[in-house]
Amino acid sequence: MAASILIVEDESPIREMIAMGLGRAGFEVRHAESAEDAEAALRLSRPDLVLLDWMLPGRSGLELARELKRRPEYKDIPIVMLTARGEEEDRVRGLDTGADDYISKPFSPRELIARIKAVLRRTLPTATEAPVELRGLRLDPVSHRVRAGDVPVDLGPTEFRLLHFLMTHPDRVFTRTQLLDNVWGTNVYVEERTVDVHVRRLRKGLEPTGHHTLVQTVRGAGYRLSAEA
Repeated sequence: MAASILIVEDESPIREMIAMGLGRAGFEVRHAESAEDAEAALRLSRPDLVLLDWMLPGRSGLELARELKRRPEYKDIPIVMLTARGEEEDRVRGLDTGADDYISKPFSPRELIARIKAVLRRTLPTATEAPVELRGLRLDPVSHRVRAGDVPVDLGPTEFRLLHFLMTHPDRVFTRTQLLDNVWGTNVYVEERTVDVHVRRLRKGLEPTGHHTLVQTVRGAGYRLSAEA
């Protein structure tokens, strides 16, 4: 079954161009012109990914992304932000809302499709691997759940994959480039700064159970998950 993409873009020519490219790539495409239209579309049918323009009439795409990530029924839907804003601070703000990737206009349809496919790949759980346990944390790839004893740990899909990779390679230091290759994939247009944002979000998710200290920064080298107390 084709993956479903909800395009939230108020400029008709851009929306139609994106829809045509995604349709040709085999995606099922739906449209929305505003945050309100997007919420109505979400109530009708849950998409596999939301392609969300930053600048929308009324409520901004940034506000909508923040709202979707707060709501239990939508928080696991991956979001790719699409915007003319190209400054690093803007990219970080977009990722901090919970967006899974960020692409600046102008862009090539080929790059956009590659980025969408990469996000969809990394947000799907791996259903063939066994659970892994470390320092009181248990991660189950089949049920896509993380628990600390009896306490559930709430993580986004990218943070889940990042934790899974680190837990299966304890005490080994990985550079940002290595994490991008192993968690995001080798043919993905993602900047190294993205790793820092997701590590910060992973730590935040682990903080309520006290496991955030296991994710360690190794100055000048990268990150590791410590198996030691």
